Amino acid sequence: MSVRCLTSVARVGGLATCAVVGLLTVVGLQPVLAIDVKISAEEAQKALEAGRAPMEKANTPEDVKKVLQQASMVTRVGADPEKDSCGASAILRTKRYRLEAFGRQEAAESKKRKTDVRMPDEFIKKVVDMPNMEIEVQLCGDDEYFAEGALIELQQGSKKIKPIDIGKAERGRKNEGSGPTYRSRFTALFAYEKFDPNAASVFVVNFQDGKEARIAADFSKVK
Repeated sequence: MSVRCLTSVARVGGLATCAVVGLLTVVGLQPVLAIDVKISAEEAQKALEAGRAPMEKANTPEDVKKVLQQASMVTRVGADPEKDSCGASAILRTKRYRLEAFGRQEAAESKKRKTDVRMPDEFIKKVVDMPNMEIEVQLCGDDEYFAEGALIELQQGSKKIKPIDIGKAERGRKNEGSGPTYRSRFTALFAYEKFDPNAASVFVVNFQDGKEARIAADFSKVK
């Protein structure tokens, strides 16, 4: 059996990863009970397979779209974009999120090359050893620069956890749906060692104009 690495390399959240052009990096489909801070080599392989399996069965663009839509909800917290297109939400890029995304990339590239394609062990190890969880916050506002300079913290009961890094917010894009005029997003990194991976939590976003957005996140339902 011929095994090759995905050859296009991208850097996401400070991690160099093999990437498939045009394939969205999204989460997997199998539910678990909490964010896994520690993942064994065996668990990592199971996560890769969980990502590969549905993509291998997707034979049409419509099938692929359905797989990605279903997968995108697993680590999203806050508003459901299908019900509230402009509600504040966040995608939690956990270790399993990235591993299952690798699995989907493997399946897509294997179909393209007509040979089995697998991520190299060093890329998998980098994910398993990642010390931080990246989140992508998505929200709407009335000005195209509404999210500029926004701050975020994670609240778990009386504990307030600051991110170790916050990315620059995107300039707002026109919102085609109902609600405020512009959509924006930004990323932040939270150290796994600083928060409880099983706790009900709230991400609190503070804007420069004094407003805030709150995104509820029950970590016991996220992987």
